[in-house]
Amino acid sequence: MKMSTVRWCWRKDLAEFRGLSYQEKTGFLLVLEWFENFRLRNDWEAGREAARIFWKTEVLRDGVEREPWQLEQWEAALRWYLNWLKACADAEADHRSLPERLRAAVNSAGARRGLARRTKQCYGAWAVRYAAFAGDEREVMKVETATRFLASVVEDEDCAYSTQKQALNALAFFFKQVCGMAEPIFDVKLRRTGSSVPVVLSRGETQRLLEHVEDSKEKANKPVNRYRTAAKLQYGTGLRLSELVSLRVKDVDLERGRVTVRQGKGGKDRMTVLPQSLVKELEEQIEEARAVWQQDRDANLAGVHIPGALSRKFRRAAESFEWFWVFPARQTSIDPECGVERRHHLHGKVYNEAIKRAAKAASIHKRVTSHALRHGFATHLLESGMDLRRIQELMGHENIATTEIYLHVALEAHGLGVRSPLDTLEGLRIPRGIEARAA
Repeated sequence: MKMSTVRWCWRKDLAEFRGLSYQEKTGFLLVLEWFENFRLRNDWEAGREAARIFWKTEVLRDGVEREPWQLEQWEAALRWYLNWLKACADAEADHRSLPERLRAAVNSAGARRGLARRTKQCYGAWAVRYAAFAGDEREVMKVETATRFLASVVEDEDCAYSTQKQALNALAFFFKQVCGMAEPIFDVKLRRTGSSVPVVLSRGETQRLLEHVEDSKEKANKPVNRYRTAAKLQYGTGLRLSELVSLRVKDVDLERGRVTVRQGKGGKDRMTVLPQSLVKELEEQIEEARAVWQQDRDANLAGVHIPGALSRKFRRAAESFEWFWVFPARQTSIDPECGVERRHHLHGKVYNEAIKRAAKAASIHKRVTSHALRHGFATHLLESGMDLRRIQELMGHENIATTEIYLHVALEAHGLGVRSPLDTLEGLRIPRGIEARAA
């Protein structure tokens, strides 16, 4: 890991700053720690833009009243921090904290290894937590420190086995790809946790949910039903959330009734069925996407993001309509990978919140997320008699054991024909003599 020879720490400089009283330093430290955690959590670089977003979304949050003296003190703290950043730049010093430097190193190594963006974010988040646990640069390079950190995750945190494995893989990647260790050995045993049964909606609940998914805001007096269309598509195809929102026009075959998933989980392609009842809605959605695409072309915006070597092989693909998103975002944004302004696809969190609101409006008293539609796709196919292997292919599961979990949901209710003993009591008449003796 590359270490800068000149490094400044705002916490140390704030403690030694003579222009503030002890009380003022305590107040500055409180808000700047708040700001730093917010910035690191969202992976934003230190600067005026991050401070502006923090002030707008956190300090001036809707429904939260702030005292005038708080706003005045917090504004002064951020101004002091921005001046400190400028002094760092003038002195060519590295202002980043240890967690930030570790995440930058992991992201850089992940880019060299061709990791997916979500994987880099995941490993970077664990690197931030590990750096905060280690405390200094010497400790962070020791396998023993990483072992203690993993032990704390396993023993002190009530987290799933998959989360424990995630932390282990992230630290293994850090020591191998950043520190250059061949085979780091962590003396820790992960704790197995029980598998949970997925939340599955009945067919009636699914229908009510889809009916209550609200339309997007109107555009040119014409309602855009993309949230509802996206929800129907997810239920009708079994796509994951990331696969749904990043779907491209070229991967929807309306005539043959197929949807192709490119670079799904595990970097694998697959095909799934396209509901015939949704063809007309999808045609309308694609036409809406075409209008947005034409608007971007007229504005000479950069094309959409093309992954990996494809962007070099097909240089004009990013600006072509077939590579455009089926569900484009309403506004353009800055691509975090390259800093270019372009059109991103519909944000998964925005879509997921629309599904949650629909479940509440439909009076569905379950923990409903967009993934419940994917679970419903598999469960309802299984209840209809489809072969488990075929469902595995449509879902994109690497292991059949992952698909078999739907047996616990579907077969207990219908497939085995099991009838509750309580149901056998319905309509059963007890002879009066027996009833009298029992009394």
